[in-house]
Amino acid sequence: MLYIGIDLGTSAVKLLLMDESGKIHNIVSKEYPLYFPQPGWSEQNPYDWYDKTIEGMKELIEGADKSQIRGISFGGQMHGLVILDENDEVIRPAILWNDGRTTKEVEYLNGAIGKETLSAYTANIAFAGFTAPKILWVKANEPENFRRICKIMLPKDYLAYRLSGTFCTDLSDASGMLLLDVKNRCWSKEMCDICGITMDQLPKLFESYEKVGVVKPEIAGELGLPGDVIVAAGAGDNAAAAVGTGTVGNGRCNISLGTSGTIFISSDTFGVDRNNALHSFDHADGKYHLMGCMLSAASCNKWWMEDILGTKDFGAEQSGIDKLGENHVFFLPYLMGERSPWNDPMARGTFTGITMDTTRQDMTQAVLEGVAFATRDMYEVAKSIGIKPLRTKICGGGAKSPLWRKMIANILNLKVDIPSCEEGPGMGGAMLAMVAAGAYESVEAAAEAIVKVSGTEEPDPVLVEKYEARYQQFKTLYPALKDAFQVIA
Repeated sequence: MLYIGIDLGTSAVKLLLMDESGKIHNIVSKEYPLYFPQPGWSEQNPYDWYDKTIEGMKELIEGADKSQIRGISFGGQMHGLVILDENDEVIRPAILWNDGRTTKEVEYLNGAIGKETLSAYTANIAFAGFTAPKILWVKANEPENFRRICKIMLPKDYLAYRLSGTFCTDLSDASGMLLLDVKNRCWSKEMCDICGITMDQLPKLFESYEKVGVVKPEIAGELGLPGDVIVAAGAGDNAAAAVGTGTVGNGRCNISLGTSGTIFISSDTFGVDRNNALHSFDHADGKYHLMGCMLSAASCNKWWMEDILGTKDFGAEQSGIDKLGENHVFFLPYLMGERSPWNDPMARGTFTGITMDTTRQDMTQAVLEGVAFATRDMYEVAKSIGIKPLRTKICGGGAKSPLWRKMIANILNLKVDIPSCEEGPGMGGAMLAMVAAGAYESVEAAAEAIVKVSGTEEPDPVLVEKYEARYQQFKTLYPALKDAFQVIA
């Protein structure tokens, strides 16, 4: 049988057709616009998501035996606010995960309501990207739109609703709304009251691997699909990518070097760090996970290479870098502010330690190391509450760099396993569809059967020692510059 995984990203929707053995039959990507109406704002049109998804599915399954297609599921950009009226029309463009307009609302939630209260209700504190602050922003700034709200959903759930007719979300994605009682896997009435919404305006909750319905007859007819193609709830992009890398079950770790960067640690038990520096979310396997998210990861390297150096030959720029652990230049990768562990939208990127003998290679190396050091910052929080994995998977565009993988292994002192097939949230979505359709009895069983490792980057004790000294220097920089960031921002 065949399964479709839909990765609803920020720049494009990526669709994947895969069978139960993990063989990928086709991949299609369709781009759509991203809008910045004001500095710091980020929006998209949900109608674009749907139109491009349908266009992409037609291309994806062209030439395939459509009678073999059994299920569809999703991995999607998290936190975005999608609001529909009583006629299921989109009220306003979706406010995305990387939108920074909610500073006042975040201050209100963390200050007036209080971080301890929020953590008690949701296991998390407010961040600018989360959904609840966006709801408060609409309430304060667009009251007419707020009064029209009938349904509140996340980006991928809009696709699920259009395809199946079921108003649904999954627990992993819902965890990033600041509306979910993560520990008890249910909506928080207290948070609904704080935001001025009702629980009826929120979707029904499902586990990521559960069937929410089947493809509507008219859509199945348009696509030439059987009438019983299952739609599974899917997951937030990081949880779906974790499924695709086999990061399920207790104590598994995955590091993603995408546009943003994450460290994702799965757990059988619920846990929260003392300062809520990491997100405590429900996982797509039915359990829990801790996740740290930095807003700029591989995007830092892309910015440095393309916008500053004016090159797209990333490999050539990295080829001569061989003095690891000896660089005197440091880079803070806070080009979009920072989420974990600082929760500081005013943080900014910096180069520190530049001298007259600093070279182009030194600065390129500093960019890569800065992202790795910031990942170590998040990893240290997990270690502080007793979570100490011995190895990690790695994924995302940045993970294709052998040099960057080597830095990650030695800066974090972890064995870094490289998945033989890394297709991110789309692959995880297809695997969730398989579980929903009964092809596998659990998400763990699917991961065990499908996910393979092509190699491992082992830490070098000499480099680990050198990088330990450099990390101790790096971690003094943000605290020293924090007040300056507030002034210049």
